[in-house]
Amino acid sequence: MPDSTPVRDDYRHFQPITTRWHDNDAYGHVNNVTYYSFFDTAVNTYLIEQGGLDIHDGEVVGFVVSSACDYFASIAFPECIEIGLRVGKLGNSSVQYELAVFKADEQEACAAGRFVHVFVDRASNQPVPIPGMLREAMQRLVV
Repeated sequence: MPDSTPVRDDYRHFQPITTRWHDNDAYGHVNNVTYYSFFDTAVNTYLIEQGGLDIHDGEVVGFVVSSACDYFASIAFPECIEIGLRVGKLGNSSVQYELAVFKADEQEACAAGRFVHVFVDRASNQPVPIPGMLREAMQRLVV
């Protein structure tokens, strides 16, 4: 668990997301597993738009090999949220993203997480160096 609740200034990029009706669980708040979907959406939207990732036909794909999330405050449908994104570690074939969920106009995160992508050749599933455009996009997020 982080030493303190992350704040907006800790992140380089923000992806807006609107919660959906089925995100809520029986307790009336967004279920914990849904946060991972928010993280995946934020990262892949960024990689597609800023790094040229081709999720349908590209030779290289990213596999999630590790993930975690800490929760500080609940969110619920209907709510507009923003996912803060930064890169904590950028290796040859892997990257660790660090993410946080913010309610609109709030400075402190409701949740913070991380996940690691390993980039592999689509055909062989073997690790490959992160391609140039993707690496450049990730480099802009390094803290």
